Amino acid sequence: MSDRDNNRGPAYLKMTAEERSERIGKLYQVLNSCTICPRQCRVNRLQGETGECGVAADIYISSAGPHFGEERELVGRTGSGTIFFTNCNLGCVYCQNWTISRGLDTERPSSIEELFHTMIRLQEQGCSNINLVSPTPYLYQIAAAIDIAARAGLRLPVVYNCGGYESVRSLRLLEGFIDIYMPDAKYGSDRTGEIYSGVKDYFTNLREGLKEMQRQVGDLQVGPGNIAYRGLLVRHLVLPEDLAGSETVARMLSEEISPGCAVNVMAQYYPAHQANDYPPLRRRITAAEFSSARDAFIKAGLRLL
Repeated sequence: MSDRDNNRGPAYLKMTAEERSERIGKLYQVLNSCTICPRQCRVNRLQGETGECGVAADIYISSAGPHFGEERELVGRTGSGTIFFTNCNLGCVYCQNWTISRGLDTERPSSIEELFHTMIRLQEQGCSNINLVSPTPYLYQIAAAIDIAARAGLRLPVVYNCGGYESVRSLRLLEGFIDIYMPDAKYGSDRTGEIYSGVKDYFTNLREGLKEMQRQVGDLQVGPGNIAYRGLLVRHLVLPEDLAGSETVARMLSEEISPGCAVNVMAQYYPAHQANDYPPLRRRITAAEFSSARDAFIKAGLRLL
């Protein structure tokens, strides 16, 4: 059976070369007046201009390799093939990887060709997937690299590991390139997103983005070895004093996205970056806070990982 006939084959193999080329061309054109994410900066990145994410047309990668700290459905025995991109379209004051998200730990730009070779190398190392971490500013370059890699023998599912602040228009252009969407669901209100991540419409765009992701890939599906090959997996980091609005997020996922939505409720918050400037974020969460948040997702009937 060919990859085109195999429902578990990567989505990009089910697109024709012409379909991939058309989508890539449209993503490239967006860079002329960038509207890749909901910030709608409208800078000409092809001419070296940068918006809030700080990225022009080059690719900046912090690191790449097998990663064993992800969800077990992604890791398996051989690791998730993570590619950590620098820069981010959010400005989270408690970012635990702030040197990466602010673009402070890379020496030189990469190229689409280097990105494609990295994907192939991760496959040769036996990784379970290609896990794109903080990919949002680089959609054109990623799609172009996947296209080349597909023609060169890439056969792994592609994971879109993002902060949850996505443009529906851009997600539609990505359809067919991504097998697993893994967004954060950071907050249950726009106001909280404005205070702690610097965007006025986080929850509004999260809801619409999740609907589009769900439409494209559906609920999380796993194959042999309990390894995911397609679907939506949502991460929710519990914050002190319920700043993340866990009950609201859980209800939204259950009622508006899917009652079978897979969710990882995470307890690893710790004060980082500028967190000490925001009193509620100066401490770790308590066991009771985590239990209460997790119970909200259980009560909503969601699929907890």
